[in-house]
Parts: sequence; structure tokens; C-alpha cells
Amino acid sequence: MKNELTYSEAFSKLEDLVEQLEDGNIQLDKLSTKVKQANELIAICESKLRSIDAEIKVATKATPTRQKKKNGS
Repeated sequence: MKNELTYSEAFSKLEDLVEQLEDGNIQLDKLSTKVKQANELIAICESKLRSIDAEIKVATKATPTRQKKKNGS
């Protein structure tokens, strides 16, 4: 699975896989492959979310004046 996927792309593919699993539209022979793909997509989504969270934390620490305004200082 490509880690170059955006969060939205990975999440959309994951939703499709989950729908296929829930509907029972996956042949038993391909089930393990689909589950592996789902796990890879979950890992990509988690990685993207961690990265975004870290970037937001850095960005908010870099702008202390905005923090003070929020706190009423």
C-alpha cells in the first residue's frame, strides 16, 4: 500500500473495504488480503493523524500571542 496516499484517500479506501466486509462481498480466498490492506490503510491514517497533530502543536506553540488572546490575557 502506498504511504503517499492522503488521509482522505486512505480513509475512503478503508471505508470501501469495511463496506465490502460488512456486506460479505469478499470471497473467502481474498479475505486475508483485504484484512491486510485494511490494516495498512489504518496505519496510514493513524500516521497522517499523528503528523497533523504534531504540526498543529508546533504551530500553536509558535504563536504565543494567539494563546494569550484565547486565555483572556
